Amino acid sequence: MEQRPLGDSDLSVSVFGLGTMTFGAESDETTSHALLDRYLESGGAFLDTADVYARGRSEEIIGRWLARRGSADDLVIATKARFAMSDDPGDRGAGRAHLERALEASLRRLGVEVIDLYQIHAWDPDTPLAETLETLNEFVTLGKVRWIGVSNFMGWQLERAILTARHRGWAPVVSLQPQYNLLTRDIEQEIMPVCLEEGIGLLPWSPLGGGWLTGKYSAYVRPAGATRLGVDPDRGVEAYDLRNNDHTWRVVEAVRTIAAERGVTMSQVALNWVRQRPAVSSVLLGCRNLGQLEDNLGALHWELSPEEMGRLNEISAPGVPIYPHGFLEVEAGFDVWEQLATRTERPY
Repeated sequence: MEQRPLGDSDLSVSVFGLGTMTFGAESDETTSHALLDRYLESGGAFLDTADVYARGRSEEIIGRWLARRGSADDLVIATKARFAMSDDPGDRGAGRAHLERALEASLRRLGVEVIDLYQIHAWDPDTPLAETLETLNEFVTLGKVRWIGVSNFMGWQLERAILTARHRGWAPVVSLQPQYNLLTRDIEQEIMPVCLEEGIGLLPWSPLGGGWLTGKYSAYVRPAGATRLGVDPDRGVEAYDLRNNDHTWRVVEAVRTIAAERGVTMSQVALNWVRQRPAVSSVLLGCRNLGQLEDNLGALHWELSPEEMGRLNEISAPGVPIYPHGFLEVEAGFDVWEQLATRTERPY
């Protein structure tokens, strides 16, 4: 499997990483270990988890798998902290006290002495950013963390984190983990340009749009059964109503058409689109079973042509907001959706 640099760090990550949010929740331990084994057999070596996934059970399942292997030296292990791990109001956030407890708990559950990439799961408005970054810097200095990243940050939040760490001489932010797929391209307006300017590696989650880009859902038919939206009726109805629109079905049909022309699955088309976008270091695969993983890994063996990428880019562009992007497009000839089309390197 192709290995790519993670931003400006010295870490190399597999172009497809294994996301483990399903472990301990939608996938039992036996299935989770089988997924880990198969992913490793495919040449993958990048595992992403979080303490909040199944309230620690995902990390525990990975830890027992690592113990069975006897070593994690040939893997890149990433985890995250920020969200509530209990009903205790103090057991959450990106403050020093919580992060110190969270890191020690993750190290214990994973059974490792150092975490390769430690990420803040989301911006914490109740904690000064400097406190968070200084704490992370100390983790690196102590040798408990190698590199730091963030997840679910806005563009200005990411830039502030980058510049604060740089100004203070602290460990740099090297990665961002955002939602990114053919149905959710908003990061291209502000966030992806920051990543390209600053040498930040993107680790997109939900590359299949929560299953929509696999073709499993239909217009006017509410999700049911063993689909992700069907298992939880309340969540399913809300998510379905949010996505059930003409734009979604145009994109889904374009993916279906290319998949039919190629003789591949819709999942593989959607994954390869994300894989071939600028600044992407690794695309996180979220699988509940071996069948889904096998299908996803099939995307490794082919790439979308420039013509196919262009078709998907055009049909999935969500439109330019009125201001400031629309104003700049009209007055300054700045097309927010085309600025990244041919850009693969930093401007300096």
